[in-house]
Amino acid sequence: MNRPLPFDPIARAAQLWEDRIGPAGTMAAVTGVMRVQQIIQSAVDGALKPHGLTFARYEALVLLTFSRNARLPMRVMGERLQLHPTSVTNIVDRLERDGLVKRVPHPTDRRTTLVEITDEGRALRETATAAVTGIDFGLTGLTGRQVEQLTDLLTKVRKSAGDFTS
Repeated sequence: MNRPLPFDPIARAAQLWEDRIGPAGTMAAVTGVMRVQQIIQSAVDGALKPHGLTFARYEALVLLTFSRNARLPMRVMGERLQLHPTSVTNIVDRLERDGLVKRVPHPTDRRTTLVEITDEGRALRETATAAVTGIDFGLTGLTGRQVEQLTDLLTKVRKSAGDFTS
């Protein structure tokens, strides 16, 4: 990581924006969110890398763990992870290659393949969860209440963008 700057570059950019273009509130907020996303991504990647996982692969293991029977159709995985079917296929291919999931036929629908987490996948999910929760998923510097407020605000943006309806 680079050395910390002696000033906030986003605040400086916001002031310049305000002086030269106009109101800077939204620009500063979006730039801040984008920078925080980089910080969080780097922290989470660093925590998961020793376990051979990316965040997408980790999310897939968590999703399967949360499902009633530890298995889901790939289509449902894509919907819940909000990923394109090709991305889900790539994630499942890699997890399967590593022995963390297996594809199994659907018991009543021959057209559907289920993805099931293996015992190795469960164990790795537990270890990886300890790693990411140990660093608070990279979201440091906030109180518990502030995390709740941030989640509420981001949820409003996601709902407004059509991520979900309820």
